[in-house]
Amino acid sequence: MWILFAVLSACLLGFYDVFKKKSLSSNAVIPVLFINTVICSIFFLPAILGSSAGIISETDKFYIPSGKLPAHLYVLGKAVLVLSSWICGYFSIKHLPITIVGPINATRPVMVMIGAMLIFGEKLNLWQWLGVLIAVSAVFMLSSSGKKEGINFGHNKWIVLLFTGALFGALSGLYDKFLIASPTDGGIGLNRYFVQGWYNVYQAIIMSVFLLLRTTGHFGHLDKFQWRWSIPLISIFLTAADIAYLYALSKPGALIAIVSMVRRGSVIVSFTFGAMVFHEKNLKGKFIDLIMVVASMVCLMIGTLYA
Repeated sequence: MWILFAVLSACLLGFYDVFKKKSLSSNAVIPVLFINTVICSIFFLPAILGSSAGIISETDKFYIPSGKLPAHLYVLGKAVLVLSSWICGYFSIKHLPITIVGPINATRPVMVMIGAMLIFGEKLNLWQWLGVLIAVSAVFMLSSSGKKEGINFGHNKWIVLLFTGALFGALSGLYDKFLIASPTDGGIGLNRYFVQGWYNVYQAIIMSVFLLLRTTGHFGHLDKFQWRWSIPLISIFLTAADIAYLYALSKPGALIAIVSMVRRGSVIVSFTFGAMVFHEKNLKGKFIDLIMVVASMVCLMIGTLYA
């Protein structure tokens, strides 16, 4: 059952990326991100306040416990990780084609695998190594495709931000499993709605301070902002994708590596819209890159299932 919710989360994330691109093209990044975090937090405020006031009982599905200080500190850490990933990702998707951004973001499971190997001493099997090698090859091929559009992977700051955001996203994925999984599965067993609700609230608070500093000129100046109908859709599809994602992780036996890989299937949706709606260039070469990225995820999935 959890794998179906991972697939649903992937589809929703694909549309989330599409609406991000639509909202950020020739638009100010910080106000869009601020609105996104505020709307996401508003979705959960009724449940947080209702649970605190006793209107929503502990037996209700959307009950959000108040939580003790250590739990809130853990969730605050997630908010910082996610915001770091979002800030990098929002700036990069504004300036780069979505048909390049999507495949690179889809390599996050590879970063998780390499991180587990380097940090925790885990060993990769043959399928997993094959997946890593295919993904690395796909990135080099994307670099060639990018050069045709004047994008040099080695000297382009938006590419650097994109990879940095993907790295923070990979760290956030590992951290999610730690927060949500039960102690028997190596986690601390926090309520999934507590995590999702409060990290959105903390993100909105952090972005409010950041926006204030930008508007007062203490931390750079804001670009010109234009309201678009696609901006609230970012929040709607992201929240729905996160609900499906955290529900998948909360199920017994859910594998973070598999869920993360399936979620990266969102690249298929974003790539399709990049071709059909945004009319991006060099699609033939990028399509081959996309196939390689998907093939790497399949190899990683097989290797994880039979490890």
